[in-house]
Amino acid sequence: MAGMAPESGGGVFSAGSNAAFKQQLNKVYSWYTGGFVVFVIALAILEQMGLPRNWIGYIFLAATVLLYGGIGVMSRTNDAAEYYVAGRRVPAIYNGMATGADWMSAASFIGMAGTLYLTGYGGLAFIMGWTGGYCLVALFLAPYLRKFGQFTIPDFLGARYDGNLPRLLGILAAILCSFTYVVAQIYGVGLITTRLTGVAFELGIFLGLGGILVCSFLGGMRAVTWTQVAQYIILIVAYMIPVVWLSVKQTGVPVPQAIYGYQLEKVTAKEKELIDDPKEKEVIAIFKARSDELAEKLKDVKSALEADKAAAMKKVDEHKAANAPEADVKAAEKALASIPPNEEAAQKAWTAAKAAADARARPLAGMPRHANQFAGDPNGDAKAQETYNTSRLNFMALVFCLMVGTAALPHILMRYYTTPSVKQARSSVTWSLFFIFLLYFTAPALAVLVKYEVFTVLVGTPFDKLPAWVGQWAAVDPTLLSVSDVNKDGILQLGEMRIGGDIVVLATPEIGGLPYVISGMVAAGGLAAALSTADGLLLTIANALSHDLYFKMIDPNASTSRRVTISKALLLVVALAAAYVAAQKPADILFLVSAAFSFAAAAFFPALVLGIFWKRATKWGAVFGMIGGLGVTFYYMVTTQPWLRGIFGVTSPIELWYGIQPISAGVFGVPLGFALIIIVSLLTPAPRREIQELVEHVRYPSLSGDIDTKAT
Repeated sequence: MAGMAPESGGGVFSAGSNAAFKQQLNKVYSWYTGGFVVFVIALAILEQMGLPRNWIGYIFLAATVLLYGGIGVMSRTNDAAEYYVAGRRVPAIYNGMATGADWMSAASFIGMAGTLYLTGYGGLAFIMGWTGGYCLVALFLAPYLRKFGQFTIPDFLGARYDGNLPRLLGILAAILCSFTYVVAQIYGVGLITTRLTGVAFELGIFLGLGGILVCSFLGGMRAVTWTQVAQYIILIVAYMIPVVWLSVKQTGVPVPQAIYGYQLEKVTAKEKELIDDPKEKEVIAIFKARSDELAEKLKDVKSALEADKAAAMKKVDEHKAANAPEADVKAAEKALASIPPNEEAAQKAWTAAKAAADARARPLAGMPRHANQFAGDPNGDAKAQETYNTSRLNFMALVFCLMVGTAALPHILMRYYTTPSVKQARSSVTWSLFFIFLLYFTAPALAVLVKYEVFTVLVGTPFDKLPAWVGQWAAVDPTLLSVSDVNKDGILQLGEMRIGGDIVVLATPEIGGLPYVISGMVAAGGLAAALSTADGLLLTIANALSHDLYFKMIDPNASTSRRVTISKALLLVVALAAAYVAAQKPADILFLVSAAFSFAAAAFFPALVLGIFWKRATKWGAVFGMIGGLGVTFYYMVTTQPWLRGIFGVTSPIELWYGIQPISAGVFGVPLGFALIIIVSLLTPAPRREIQELVEHVRYPSLSGDIDTKAT
């Protein structure tokens, strides 16, 4: 990557025209891609020669983190325009790749196919919402924000709405959205690093954090941009190779996106067969009996706990008195030790066990039929029709929140400030959508192909003949994969396997029979996805605090070098704080990440869209709209989401509005935000003439050049 070193004058890489600069980038990343392919092939050869698996993991981790860190070192800068917006010289196609990597978080890379595997059609809400959001970005936001010429979203709000209060609200909302998101990315970094190398989870977090900080800390948006381009190449190659191989293995066709519909037909037929299978019904009956037994215990926890302890102690005494084999005595003692120590622990443990038993006391191990659109039946009885309507409503609400939230996420919108022109900003959105489409169009195929493999290869196989990868993953983490012979027939039924969504992508190479080096590459792709998103999020938070809070509100006379230095210091503090929170393994982090889209939608989307398209929108309209929209969204989540209810001590009964789940709370906040901005703006004095003229100018993105907003 030597050709990517910055020139001493602070320009992005070498000097010259945009065409020459783009030609240089093409050359650099072509060599980089070729080098990555050679690197993987070399590792595959070494694996065949006997290189241990853990060494492959160490090499992948070290090589990728050192690569990203090297780009950060070569792209270091103290120039404000370079640090905040990469000098506004990033070509559209490369900004599209960087945005794709910025978007492809660990949740998207690892979790999307897993969600589709477990939920079938329902998981398409995420794909439709997230990709649809970029259409909104292209139509309503990116070119106009680029035309405005600011550094950040709070910067836009402060300039457009003529005051520091909208800017401050933008800062707070950006931190709220971004911090919960970055905690999940760092958690993903720790998880993947641990699986790659076997180190402790906490150490894995800080190993990955080193790669994040070198990029963001030294070079800001410039380093992050070129690192994210490199990360996208790794993650898309890592994602595509296993699914193409699985497609060839099952169908002989190397285009999984075109062929998986035929496999879905086979999966649907197999689902019917499994639902009618007497052995599967036998397993379901056993889990139903377990659930009923736990329900009885929960009716009188104290008496049930005392009875369990007495029975376990009696069994230990009987074994000892009868001089039973040592293994039997130890098993009885282990059973005694596993009994909850007190009533509170018993209540919690038995409630969780009952929920798990209830989930598996249903056909297809609790999964819906893959091609079924919604729960319930539109032609069934009143309850079935209500279930169907509620399920459909929640699907649409989630699509809405994810679309609008995607269009309003600060770390994504920041990327469109880095292009050379308004035209390039619009083109960049198209490229972003294309690069994201490559992965999202493949995820449904991957889910179906893996499900076909599980249904036809694993189910019905004797336990002693299961593939080696099943035992290996079960040993890594039983919550990801576990199998147990519930009905003691020695044959695996679907109901006897518990699989977590995170394993679907990571285990695909092994499911397809590929060498372990491909598994290492997939893990490296997941690491690239997590690191790239974490880079963008950390930079968003640090820039909001240093540029928008410190420079724009506290010390407007601060020098460029001082602003960049403060941003770097804040970035370090925020990163360490996020790493500390992630190390605690907080509950329901995936919910909070998804909820970030509702927060972003309610806080930013109405203010941004009306700020661009309605010159009458006023400062106080924006203030009330942001507070009201975000407030009702947050209130609904706190009163309806179990984990947040516990955090805030809410004890009132859960009352869902129209049956909408808390993850889609933004469906209430966004309309309220629009309504408040319009009503309050009409009741307050119109913005200054200069502001209205500015809005008129911004609405014509075909005009070239940025706007000097210092006067406003």
